[in-house]
Amino acid sequence: MEEYIVSARKYRPTTFDSVVGQLALTTTLKNAVKSGKLAHAYLFCGPRGVGKTTCARIFAKAINCLTPTPDGDACGHCESCQAFNEQRSFNIFELDAASNNSVEHIKTLMEQTRIPPQVGKYKVFIIDEVHMLSTQAFNAFLKTLEEPPQHVIFILATTEKHKILPTILSRCQIYDFERMTVQGTIDHLKYVAEKEGIQYEEQALAVIAEKADGGMRDALSIFDQAVSFCQGNITYQRVIEDLNVLDSDNYFRLIDLAVDNKVSDMMLLLNDIINKGFDGGLLTLGLAKHVRNVLVAKDPQTLPLLEVSQQQAERYQLQAKKCETRFLYQALRLLNQCDINYKQSGNKRLLVELTLIEIAQITQPDDTPGAGRSPKRLKSLFKQLLQQQTKPQNAAPQVAVAKPVAAPVHTQIRKKDTQQPTPNTQQPTPNTQHPTPAKAVSGRPQLKKPIGFSFSSLLNASKETDGDNDQSSTSNTQHSTDKTFTDQELQLQWLSMCNRMPQKFVGIATRLKNLNPRITDFPAVEVVVENSLVKEQIDQIHTKILNTLKLHLHNSSITLNVLVAEHEGPVRIMNRREQFELMEKENPSVAKLRERFQLELA
Repeated sequence: MEEYIVSARKYRPTTFDSVVGQLALTTTLKNAVKSGKLAHAYLFCGPRGVGKTTCARIFAKAINCLTPTPDGDACGHCESCQAFNEQRSFNIFELDAASNNSVEHIKTLMEQTRIPPQVGKYKVFIIDEVHMLSTQAFNAFLKTLEEPPQHVIFILATTEKHKILPTILSRCQIYDFERMTVQGTIDHLKYVAEKEGIQYEEQALAVIAEKADGGMRDALSIFDQAVSFCQGNITYQRVIEDLNVLDSDNYFRLIDLAVDNKVSDMMLLLNDIINKGFDGGLLTLGLAKHVRNVLVAKDPQTLPLLEVSQQQAERYQLQAKKCETRFLYQALRLLNQCDINYKQSGNKRLLVELTLIEIAQITQPDDTPGAGRSPKRLKSLFKQLLQQQTKPQNAAPQVAVAKPVAAPVHTQIRKKDTQQPTPNTQQPTPNTQHPTPAKAVSGRPQLKKPIGFSFSSLLNASKETDGDNDQSSTSNTQHSTDKTFTDQELQLQWLSMCNRMPQKFVGIATRLKNLNPRITDFPAVEVVVENSLVKEQIDQIHTKILNTLKLHLHNSSITLNVLVAEHEGPVRIMNRREQFELMEKENPSVAKLRERFQLELA
């Protein structure tokens, strides 16, 4: 049985022309060999698996070739080339700096530089992973690197150029190797597959090329793995199954469903993806990359930025025609925010679901049920309603003039109406909480009043800004803005106030959350604390707390009284979780509610 050799070794380039994806660099090296203008030190740097060490060996072989070709390649037949091919050349030395990084190893290497070559012109020292050398080894190597013997050439290779001392970098010719493009990797995999007699689908090779992330050695290793799994017939479905890659069709379907606002179908598709064992964070990253590719495919000028196969690029172009640019921008922003918050989230699946719901609502019209409105839109909506209600009210006295009356009496009626503009507003009835003229003139369906918001307070505020300084009107305005509230609304606003407190009040905010304010004699509010220390801290911000409650409960008559609890022995204060557990024991329905809706206590 013939010995098996992995593709990365079997198809390792042996000439400059067979190097994939580094045309400019190999041309420079060939021209240096042809002209004989060789530097004493070279530095090859770049990502893993792009051909740094391979090019160093090809270059070292070409330098010592006795009969090089006119193109600058080694002939492969002379004594030096044969010795190199059979790995018995004494002119080319390879040192792994990862395991030979001490000063002693460098000193031993420097001693070998004194001996001239027996066959060929130069002694070539290839030091791989040179950034692993210690600082002392670099300093010991520095003098020899600056003024080496005439027959010595150093070729250094590294993946992390920034770790090399600047004094070393300044003494070398630096060659930066590029990452392999997806299309270049696909073409090379096609060449290897044809050589090996393996059937393939181009889309399957594209998946391998994307998985390799710019490294040809990684691509060939994955290729060998796929060949073993597919048994000589590489198909797209078998490759994504072997590599555990999420099918790109899922991304196309998610975007199509989001454009059509089909949230339910998106949730079902997400559930199928998670049930197959894929992580929600992986889905978020993949979908963000997909949306970026759709955005790139929208403009023909940016189409070359797509690192995908030709067939996949056409699919991106088709979907780009269906998606608006605004939708793609906002989807990218939401996915990026989801990726940032994913690791810190306690309920990761819920975070991904909310993100997909928000993406599906981007293209949803504002008047569609379930469509959210931003605070700015709500604010502008309230302003428009306010203007529509105040204008008819101010024009009410003039509407009465339009009634058909006799000509002699017309002037008297008009004068009487203009002299008494506010007879009704000064004598309010008990049921005049909302202004009736606006309803009578507007003729539009009234919006439901939101919690904590009063249209009448806005109307009365507008009257005050118009210059109405009448005392009876002022008392009426204050009376209309003082709303009644319940203990539940009080506790809700109390907790909201604690959550909005600045960072410097985080300690007192935590203590306030554990308190339960209650209404004693409306609108008097009472809070009982455990000790005088907490009372002193509350007294320092007493005015701010009271003003906040007045503002959000819409009652300017609220008073706040802080009392210290009287108890014989020490009493332990329960936190929110312990309070919830006590509620579950007293009422089993609370536990059933939490299990049914899969709720978690924040």
